[in-house]
Amino acid sequence: MTTPTGPTGPTTSTASPGSTATYDPLRLCVFATIAALGWLLGPVALLGFAVLGFCGYWRAWRAGLQRSRCVLRDTRLVLGYLAALAVAGAVGTWSWVT
Repeated sequence: MTTPTGPTGPTTSTASPGSTATYDPLRLCVFATIAALGWLLGPVALLGFAVLGFCGYWRAWRAGLQRSRCVLRDTRLVLGYLAALAVAGAVGTWSWVT
């Protein structure tokens, strides 16, 4: 038996074999959680997520990723975008602390 796949990989479903798989809106829960953390932690969350994303894309770029599924497509543009967000988060955190 094969596992149905969604846009990001295998999906989990409690549907019986032979019926169509139910869509799991996990991304929406993830987005809501990230928004809540951003709201609670402000620029610190922006800095943290930007650095985390930059490190992930840097490793992927070093491993040979040239095109991303991100809207910006080019990995170098994504790295620049995330670096700019990290700088903005650092400036915001600095002004928040001082």
